[in-house]
Amino acid sequence: MMTPIPLSDARDLPLHKRPITLLFLMAIAMPLSFATWSALLNNFVIEVAQFDGSDIGWLHSVREIPGFLAIGVILVIMVMREQVLALVSLALLGVATAVTAWFPTMGGLLMVTLFSSIGFHYYETVNQSLQLQWLPKDRAPQVLGWLIAAGSAATLVAYGIIVMTWETLDLSYDTVFMVSGGLTLVIVAYCAVMFPQFDSPNPQKKTFVLRRRYWLYYALQFMAGARRQIFVVFAGFMMVERFGFDVHEVTGLYLINLVANMLIGPVFGKAVFRFGERNTLVFEYTGLAIVFALYGGIYWFGWGVVLAAVLYVVDHLFFAMALALKTYFQKIADPGDIAPTAAVAFTINHIAAVFLPAALGYLWLVAPGAVFGMATCFALVSLGLALMIPRHPEPGNETRFARFVPAPAE
Repeated sequence: MMTPIPLSDARDLPLHKRPITLLFLMAIAMPLSFATWSALLNNFVIEVAQFDGSDIGWLHSVREIPGFLAIGVILVIMVMREQVLALVSLALLGVATAVTAWFPTMGGLLMVTLFSSIGFHYYETVNQSLQLQWLPKDRAPQVLGWLIAAGSAATLVAYGIIVMTWETLDLSYDTVFMVSGGLTLVIVAYCAVMFPQFDSPNPQKKTFVLRRRYWLYYALQFMAGARRQIFVVFAGFMMVERFGFDVHEVTGLYLINLVANMLIGPVFGKAVFRFGERNTLVFEYTGLAIVFALYGGIYWFGWGVVLAAVLYVVDHLFFAMALALKTYFQKIADPGDIAPTAAVAFTINHIAAVFLPAALGYLWLVAPGAVFGMATCFALVSLGLALMIPRHPEPGNETRFARFVPAPAE
């Protein structure tokens, strides 16, 4: 087995073997499967599996179970390096995406979605940990913005092909799922063969870490998970169920989102660096509250498809600003806490995600506007929490109250 290379020595490697290049390739590989799956899912489950709002709610509740159990990453990294786990998780995501169309029943989709979700959530947990360990604090916001742009650029090509060829070539769901999952597997194979193992300068604790002084970060993660689920589950479903969007039309919205993220992702990174995490998150949550309130207006007042499509794009852009939450934690965390806390945070992020989609699926059947009204409330709670972030967060200054009440050591 190749001897791991200290991160401090990685700068001497050729560019195509450096840690930052690996981060960019993984950022490209993940959305090729996950974003394509997301773009096709609502049409697939309505047209092929005959889902209603309750069914899609249950599917997403099952999808979020691995996110709730992301704390299990702590156990896995006891026997497997984080870098290896990231690639194994990406491979599982790619395989599950590739075979999705083979299981067009409720039971089959629940099963394949569960496996896909294990790959996605374990990858995201470990990837966040690697990003915060491998990127210096003064460059992290900008690089995270570029990583968002890289993933968007890669997926742009795939979505462009879907939009242009879905009707003209009469593509099947099976073909698109197979190609997108297969491309992820190709990139994973390249990364496994071409990159050495990297040793981070700060060994990560391989035990459960839950510190009182991180309470604000945990609270923001919880609210982010609850708020995100409503958008992920019901915003796209609304476009298909209420406005009759076809696959190439839904994918067209994703295409617009990708172009916007390519252009604005790096700008968001610079904004976090210039204005700080608090101001960036306050702007994000204020915008999301407005967007969700307008979503509710589509049902309450009968506003049209153009507004719904615009809100769908704007919603995606605001969510891209969540990189500020990562850099906030990077600034307040002990270096050895990053990996275990990333796992704990993912679990906290998914507490609401396990039950909320299924519960709101039933509410959707009788009052869809109320679902988005609840999301507006969640965004406003997040706004209140974001206002507690200090202008210059660091250990011992995790919240704006730290100057009056000393932060606990644990």
